Amino acid sequence: MINKDFFQALDDLEQQKGINKDYFIEALESALTSAYKKNFGEAKSAFVKLNPEKNSIKVYSYKTVVEEVEDPDKEISLAEAKLLKKSSKVGDVVQNEETPKNFGRIAAQTAKQVVMQRLREAERSKIMQEISDKQDELLTAIVRRKEGDNVYVDLGITQVEGVLAPQDRIPGENYAINSRIKVYVKQVKESFNMPYVQLTRTNIGFVKRLFELEVPEIVSGDVKIKNIVREAGYRTKIAVYSTNANIDPVGSCVGNKGARVNAIVNELNGEKIDIVPYSTEPELFISSALSPATVLHVSCNVMEKTSLAVVPDDKLSLAIGKSGQNVRLAAKLTGWKIDVKSKSQVPSLNIDDTNANETKEDYSDLFNDEGAFEDLE
Repeated sequence: MINKDFFQALDDLEQQKGINKDYFIEALESALTSAYKKNFGEAKSAFVKLNPEKNSIKVYSYKTVVEEVEDPDKEISLAEAKLLKKSSKVGDVVQNEETPKNFGRIAAQTAKQVVMQRLREAERSKIMQEISDKQDELLTAIVRRKEGDNVYVDLGITQVEGVLAPQDRIPGENYAINSRIKVYVKQVKESFNMPYVQLTRTNIGFVKRLFELEVPEIVSGDVKIKNIVREAGYRTKIAVYSTNANIDPVGSCVGNKGARVNAIVNELNGEKIDIVPYSTEPELFISSALSPATVLHVSCNVMEKTSLAVVPDDKLSLAIGKSGQNVRLAAKLTGWKIDVKSKSQVPSLNIDDTNANETKEDYSDLFNDEGAFEDLE
């Protein structure tokens, strides 16, 4: 039976769960109207009204005043209408309370179902909002189980699990049950019961958040990340620059005795990381991007966005990298197509080893016009 205790329960839910009781009352009125019609006549024009101030529930029918009644469920004669309201006239809609004596039992059953459903919906919506706020963020999770190819982790949010699919895990990594790992929230999707949270450890967002975690100068804005490219499990290249002339961007990311970058390398399971200074001069930027190889000379075709990088004969394989990985990542980092040659392959250039990395011309204006990368913020 809906009574004072019921309305008090709605007040308690509002205080404990932070869910406005009007959210329940609106749904209850709709559901109880349907229940009334189902039990007392679908053809009736009626509505149910809950009054929290009076702790009451009432059913009202409403009919249109007509000269001659053809549909008694929806129409009422003028004479009958005047008994309810003396000022009634043809065309008016009059309402009359007709709460059935046994409607309390039906109301109580319906109310329980509606409140439970709305409570689940509200909690689900709250959880969805909480986890949606975590998208693109770095979280520490606890590995709970493995099913098939997927790894499921506890994100510390009630009833929510995150999933690491095979393509989102660093190659060669194994996760022990109950171990703690850092994950990046790649995507949050709504599902039938709870949000589906897709996690990753392989994209550049994961690396970016790790650097923000370890390098205070990035958080303060003194050091900016220009671009990151990555082949997860093998090598990452990150280009950085400083907005403060007194701060070395590369040194800030490396840390004292390599402490900062080593912490990130350990989190990435030994993945190699090349931290290079960003430059608006393409020759300097390309030369740095080919790290760890030494570059003797870089020439650029600004119109075609292509370049030739010359390296010592014994550094050619290092500059290109295994399966072309190093030069491929350098090209992605800079946005330039890079052709790498050894010094002996281009004797016509007469390259002097002492001129390694020397910039012949400032291309900064042209480079910016050709589409420099946006900062990764």
